[in-house]
Amino acid sequence: MPRRLATLIASGALALLATLAIASPAAAVTPAQRLSVLSSWTQTSASSYNSWNSARVNRAPWAEYNFNWSTDYCSSSPDNPLGFTFNLGCYRHDFGYRNYKAVGQFSANKSRLDSAFYEDLKRVCTTYNSVVRPACYSLAWTYYQAVSIFGSVAAVQQADIDRAARMKAQAEAKAAATH
Repeated sequence: MPRRLATLIASGALALLATLAIASPAAAVTPAQRLSVLSSWTQTSASSYNSWNSARVNRAPWAEYNFNWSTDYCSSSPDNPLGFTFNLGCYRHDFGYRNYKAVGQFSANKSRLDSAFYEDLKRVCTTYNSVVRPACYSLAWTYYQAVSIFGSVAAVQQADIDRAARMKAQAEAKAAATH
């Protein structure tokens, strides 16, 4: 076997073994490992969100980390206000809050968790057509302000949702009139 092929196979085998060692249930998860994963899943980027969501869907490999996956989604505020799907953004926000509180590092991470929440909601808004997108962004900002200032989206008032509903209705009516 040529040396280059042997080296390639050996490095692939080492990478596989390293992956198995990290994900192996037999290996005790250290607090540092738990914090590292928690941090990687609570950043503002779409890739961080996607990694968290993949783990949410397939929790078994992460069982040893003892993460708290419970959620009340957007608390007493609508999970999908005016049809905008904010529920998973609220879920990830709950995940960050609950797990950083559990390790005693909530205060140091709250601002980033709130920013990640806002970025998640804005990414949701980009999936809607440009006519209603401003209303979605308005609600995303309102939800962000509620968690940033009060620590909960429960602080969102019906008047905030009504204002966004008017924006949405006006934009849809204007768009219909021009077509």
